[in-house]
Amino acid sequence: MPPKIALLGAMIGLTACWTTAATAQASENNWTLVWADEFDGSKLDRKKWKPEKSCWGGGNQERQCYTDRPKNIKVADGNLHLIAHKEPFTGPDLPPEFSNKPYPQKTQEYTSGKIRTLGISSWKYGKVEFRAKPPKGQGTWPAVWMMPANSVYGGWPLSGEIDILEGVNLGATCETCTGGVGENRMISAIHFGDYAPKNKFHDTRVALPSNALPSDEFHIWTLEWGEGVMRFYLDGRKYWERTSADWETASPLAKSNPVAPFDQPFYIMANLAIGGGLSEKNNDKGVASDVTPAAFLIDWIRIYQCSSDKEKGLACMQGGKESK
Repeated sequence: MPPKIALLGAMIGLTACWTTAATAQASENNWTLVWADEFDGSKLDRKKWKPEKSCWGGGNQERQCYTDRPKNIKVADGNLHLIAHKEPFTGPDLPPEFSNKPYPQKTQEYTSGKIRTLGISSWKYGKVEFRAKPPKGQGTWPAVWMMPANSVYGGWPLSGEIDILEGVNLGATCETCTGGVGENRMISAIHFGDYAPKNKFHDTRVALPSNALPSDEFHIWTLEWGEGVMRFYLDGRKYWERTSADWETASPLAKSNPVAPFDQPFYIMANLAIGGGLSEKNNDKGVASDVTPAAFLIDWIRIYQCSSDKEKGLACMQGGKESK
């Protein structure tokens, strides 16, 4: 067999193995794979994702414009690459769902990438899993998170927000971290409650058992979400759990509904922000002059739902003690 054909055959076989393994693992607990992107092609799948084009900074005073350019969003080497560069760029201030045309323009000093399934796919309950390698550096803020497909209970945060992975300033100075490598903790959070400034949130920080930097290697994050409960895992180790006793919404539409607002379909997104309050106010402060170019790599994202408990999604969820 010619070398190129042999290599192609090996790659196809390997991809098939990954897909088969994912399906087999899911079937053990009656999870059914309902959506996935393995990022094995040479361009972003526009049937699954819609890049966001905006310069508003996410409401966090972030410093980037998100663009729909290969320079900032690339699929190559089996991974999604969300890449931040230091360069002046002018684009729409707000994303389209927040602004009427013609969009006001804004200039930022960095560019980066953000992709969403908004308007394409969303899910109520299930298992969300992805393999990713976040970047390091003061001022970097990669995230994989979920927002409501329809703000049934009202605008943010009345309808909720689920942050599965947030990496802030990895490798920067951290006086409270262990391991001697600097900031080595990843963040997960949920947002809920009333309109700002009465908004509320819960969050947690988790380090690897080795205390190594999460930016050194790829790792797997998992959210299992069922009626009234969310469980978070890193490389299969449970590190956080929240239940409906921990959240609420001020929406009058949620009366007599103890699991609101996290009982509606949510869409998923991934982005790499630069700067913003959470990163610039912590660790070494601000944005390091040499932090870009920076790349957030995602190997795959998979969504499962519980075939034996489609209504509540609880029957497939695993137990497990929180890791220390």
